[in-house]
Amino acid sequence: MKKFNLFKEIIIVNKQELLNAVNSQKEFAITTKGEIVFTPLADKVAVIYIGQHVPKPANSLMPPQPTTLAEILGQNYQVVEDEDRVLIKAFSNWQNLISANVIRASYDDTTGDGVGEFSNKELETMGWHATEFNISYRELVELIEEQCDGILLCIEQEEPQYQFSGLGFIENDEQAQKIVFDFCQTRIKKMIAEDELYAADNLSDDEEEAAQFFKAL
Repeated sequence: MKKFNLFKEIIIVNKQELLNAVNSQKEFAITTKGEIVFTPLADKVAVIYIGQHVPKPANSLMPPQPTTLAEILGQNYQVVEDEDRVLIKAFSNWQNLISANVIRASYDDTTGDGVGEFSNKELETMGWHATEFNISYRELVELIEEQCDGILLCIEQEEPQYQFSGLGFIENDEQAQKIVFDFCQTRIKKMIAEDELYAADNLSDDEEEAAQFFKAL
């Protein structure tokens, strides 16, 4: 997966397309690729902005003041207009971006508790069964991030102290399912063959069910 670290990334947007979206008065979003899309958003779309601009009513006593793109996007964004482009940094808006993105994410790694479930039903079933053999969600997430296509939308910094918070968007669920299944099957077969605690005759009902699920027996 591609790590999209908002502390480092600058999102480049076509200025005219952004102005068109603003002037449409419809709710729109800016993706991590700098694309303008209108709501409702498709599944697995990671965005760095979502909103709607409604101009203030005209006031005869006060002529309308021009509104900049920076003002429209809000104070949590750093915005630079460069001829036909708009350059945006969005890390200061991270907390709002969590709520804006989590509904479409494959997993949520923004809390101190770590990843607790997958949004994809098949992956979640695998994760649930894998825990019977002490295979954690963290292991599966690291496997997915290393071997699968997608985006890890995150904030990550080293100094002054390490900080990480992220949302994973798996591009191809079937690819992830195969990688996770094969990993768990291999690990569980090895444990049953080599670890006396997990020998076939010693398995609990839940462990046996998990082993059968992964076709490891």
